Amino acid sequence: MRTWNAVIERDAQTGLYVGYVPGWPGAHSQGATIDELHDNLVEVIAMLLEDGEPKLESEFVGTQTLRVA
Repeated sequence: MRTWNAVIERDAQTGLYVGYVPGWPGAHSQGATIDELHDNLVEVIAMLLEDGEPKLESEFVGTQTLRVA
């Protein structure tokens, strides 16, 4: 079993949740709920893994909260 981090955003215009795995082209999906997005991302990743081990273009490091005066 492998683990990846996904970035999740909510599209203001459509209300859909959009997620992607940083650095992995093609590893992205959307869903009406967080649970639907999760299931869709798992499905996409499983399909991508059928082509072999991914060659990630970057590595997820984390997030930061920025305060600007």
